[in-house]
Amino acid sequence: MLKLFEESAIAAGRVILDIYRAGAAVRLKGDKSPVTEADEAAERLILEALSRHLPDIPVVAEEEAAAGRIPDVTGHRFILVDPLDGTREFIGGHDDFTVNIALIENGAPVLGVVHAPALGYLYLGGGGKAEKLEIDDLDRVRARHPIAVRTKHATPSALVSRSHNCDATDAYIKKSKILERKAVGSSLKFCLVAEGVADVYPRFSPTMEWDTAAGDAVLRAAGGMVTTEDGAPLTYGKHLPGLRAFENPDFIAWGDRQKAGMKTEK
Repeated sequence: MLKLFEESAIAAGRVILDIYRAGAAVRLKGDKSPVTEADEAAERLILEALSRHLPDIPVVAEEEAAAGRIPDVTGHRFILVDPLDGTREFIGGHDDFTVNIALIENGAPVLGVVHAPALGYLYLGGGGKAEKLEIDDLDRVRARHPIAVRTKHATPSALVSRSHNCDATDAYIKKSKILERKAVGSSLKFCLVAEGVADVYPRFSPTMEWDTAAGDAVLRAAGGMVTTEDGAPLTYGKHLPGLRAFENPDFIAWGDRQKAGMKTEK
């Protein structure tokens, strides 16, 4: 299944890159978030592949959900798809946008692929193993490197969202006395923590499950963890009071699992 996710993400990345280089028309969805033909074309490609090879597993995909087409995933394992995470980065000419596919079992992300086509990298995780793949210009895998989080570093560093940072995130970083920070787009932030480039990614602005599931799976496979503010693991298939279906609460993505067990505060 992870191989299917990998191949589907690479194929979707090629479609996205072609549109990225040609220039994409942008329109707003009902929630005022932007969408392009790259989002829609990539999602169609991924859904066709998943339907062909995994017809019995329901799929929740971002653009399908925006159109009101959401399958019942209660009590099931299911797949979450974000065909183009970081649409604002894509529109703005930044290369850190990603393709995301994840398998959820019992509320946890157990397999995930995050592909950054403009950067030529693909991250995958599952079964306690995480890898970073180098993808060449012909969409071939040039190299595979095992990755793991770093658990101790003299100067802890944090990643924040380039397009969705907020005062609460800034306050958390200040309270935690983290001096180094970098703004990055999309689910790539999870992967950078997974490969030991940074230590923590706090998020106190809205996200949906398809935004986080694949990166969460990669991070967990690399030895990290994503928790809510009270230290509980982030779960999937949620319908929480006060939030939309599949909307995440605030969370912190940790490289160090020991710190993930601590209660955190804004």
